[in-house]
Amino acid sequence: MCIACILRIEMEESKEQLDQPPPTNITVQGGVDIDYQWLQEHTCNALAFLQRDRSEVSVRVIGDAEMSALHIKHSGVDGTTDVLTFDHESDASSIRADIAVCFDVATREAKKRGHCVQNELLLYIVHGLLHCIGFDDHDEEDHKRMHEEEDRVLVSIGVGAIWGQGA
Repeated sequence: MCIACILRIEMEESKEQLDQPPPTNITVQGGVDIDYQWLQEHTCNALAFLQRDRSEVSVRVIGDAEMSALHIKHSGVDGTTDVLTFDHESDASSIRADIAVCFDVATREAKKRGHCVQNELLLYIVHGLLHCIGFDDHDEEDHKRMHEEEDRVLVSIGVGAIWGQGA
């Protein structure tokens, strides 16, 4: 059973909101044409496949401006990115994390790869979950392993390979 996989969309935030830590108790809000229920269900299915089905995961779908601010603040890297993961006490049976995924990056990448934005966002969420269970992508070999695992998870939950579909 997936205890909590909570999604929120927010495209603009004030500077004061950016200075706050990522929220852990969020509700669904609209803003762009995404099927949030689908993302929530597939996130829960991914957690179950990873045998972390008693997890608490908050996913924030944000724009380039907020992602750039979070990226510099938490990683020291200027510019936007696809996903940032804030892991809070994940262990062998559960994940407790906040994951920020960038709608603008997902839109650009989905167009390049020829699939929908929703699938690209799910790829980013799975990527964040994998970081919480020990996967990394800092060198070429780890990068390859992580993307293979992303596709394995996505295939297992009925979405199909996203990363490797064009390879």
